[in-house]
Amino acid sequence: MIEYKIYIGDKLIGTTQLEKADPPMGVVFGEIKPIIKFDYDYIKNLNIDTADEIPEDKFISTLSSNLIKVLNDKGIEIKGEGNQISGMDKYEYEISIFGIPYPFYEDEFPHHVKEYEKLGENE
Repeated sequence: MIEYKIYIGDKLIGTTQLEKADPPMGVVFGEIKPIIKFDYDYIKNLNIDTADEIPEDKFISTLSSNLIKVLNDKGIEIKGEGNQISGMDKYEYEISIFGIPYPFYEDEFPHHVKEYEKLGENE
């Protein structure tokens, strides 16, 4: 699987394999593997609005932000309608990209499209 690089602004914060998907919605998401200390406090101090947060549990979910960028192994940004980060310190953080247009989605994530098509064949 491809390792995608995750940036916040110009700072590389980690990678993901974007291992989960919802192809009809143009959505991919995956676990963030941080390369820096990436936690609730780090995210809270960014200039990104939050959709939800529970400080006592160190849970946070951001709204979509242009500061969050994901690049494939060729340096091409995976662009959609929005990029969000959610999770909590006790577990893991996840990045979601939704509204990725076709045919780019199909070209970049053919394995997700094939898996989805197989589900339809079994119904």
